[in-house]
Amino acid sequence: MLNVTGKGQAHTCDGITRRDFLQVGTLGAIGLSLPELMAAKAQGAVAKDHDQRSVIMIFNLGAPSQLDLFDMKPDASEEIRGPFKPIHTNVSGIDISEILPLHAKHADKFSLVRSCFHTAAAVHDTGHQMLQTGRLFTGGINSPHVGCALAYLRGRRSDLPAHVILPEPMGPTGGNLPHGQDAGFLGKAFDPFALMADPSQPNFKVPDLLPPEQIGEARLERRRKLRTIVDETVSNFEASDNAKLLDSNFEAAFRMMTSPEARAAFDLSQEPEKVRERYGKNRFGQCCLLSRRLIEAGVRFVTVNTFLTVFNEITWDIHGSSPFTSIEGMKNIVAPMYDQAYSALLEDLSERGMLENTLVCNLAEFGRTPRVNPAGGRDHWPQCWTSYFAGGGVQGGRVVGRSDAIGGVPAERPVDPGEVVATIYHSLGLDLETKLPGPQGRPFTLVDSGKHEIHELF
Repeated sequence: MLNVTGKGQAHTCDGITRRDFLQVGTLGAIGLSLPELMAAKAQGAVAKDHDQRSVIMIFNLGAPSQLDLFDMKPDASEEIRGPFKPIHTNVSGIDISEILPLHAKHADKFSLVRSCFHTAAAVHDTGHQMLQTGRLFTGGINSPHVGCALAYLRGRRSDLPAHVILPEPMGPTGGNLPHGQDAGFLGKAFDPFALMADPSQPNFKVPDLLPPEQIGEARLERRRKLRTIVDETVSNFEASDNAKLLDSNFEAAFRMMTSPEARAAFDLSQEPEKVRERYGKNRFGQCCLLSRRLIEAGVRFVTVNTFLTVFNEITWDIHGSSPFTSIEGMKNIVAPMYDQAYSALLEDLSERGMLENTLVCNLAEFGRTPRVNPAGGRDHWPQCWTSYFAGGGVQGGRVVGRSDAIGGVPAERPVDPGEVVATIYHSLGLDLETKLPGPQGRPFTLVDSGKHEIHELF
């Protein structure tokens, strides 16, 4: 995700610019200095018994309809209940939609929170921010994605980044606001590593695992000893804290690019074809498979964007007319793809003994309107929707909260975005009062004061 594009250029004695080096491997997301890690430990931020926990965040960009998937109202009138019927799951008392039959076989592994809500504007971007950072972008303060805060507090486990986004960061969704998928006030050094490729393509490769052609191995090795080759005109900058951070980031990127383990983690060709087919040979399915491989290889946090935009693409954004999606498009394209990949991921993690230490959270920016609109779709509705969680200490087969008779507002146990994010931090064993260094020296806690995890899940 890091793409350093500053105008200033500092040339080394062999003609390579600092900018050239900074563009190798999207450098900044892959390291944590020893002093920072020690400071975090001094704060008590690292709970040893939870340090092996990881997270896969599946973000359902576009926002699935709670009424057509997870919180059906079969006794409501037709314009509310929609066209789909509920089916029983493998947990008595929990029914979900007939268009998620594979989910129904794994309800004992996940738990639903049917009473999520927020009070901000009903636009995609604000929900993206709040559900991934716990806060709304206000006053020019951009809070860090929970995975970036984890990278800051605990660093990386291996040559791989601490936080990876698959397949790439969110694109335009209409609000022209930050989506909450970067490190915000923590700085670009803790931005996630973004794949920027489609792993379902036959020629899939990770560009940032290979040095640019114009920078050979010999020059990369010389860059590791930057202090001996940098021109005197930039010597003052080279002595600065920023330069030291950039050097540290280069070291991390160099390690990743030259690490057989890192390359192997991204190499889906090592998976049996039967496994790849089980996940689905599409972008989302292969991203879910890749997320398992990355967690297995030591990545702490993987964010999987189900979709990248809501425009001119079949997504969860079922307004019913172009350039958006119809309910039929959700039924025939989106739901089957999603159902297949998610169920494969839960099965895979469970069979490998990884689910207990891997929190899989399925989030969205809001829900959909209780009533079907004239185009046969549903519109934005932040007043109530469903999120769900599996693994990472979460007890499966539960339902937290309840919506009213039309799925319009929480009737019991309302849950706001701060509590959702607090639940992720809790699974990771992080103290919610841990301080992060905010702008102008103002410290920020991981979540706002008074926010707690959804304790009923554990």
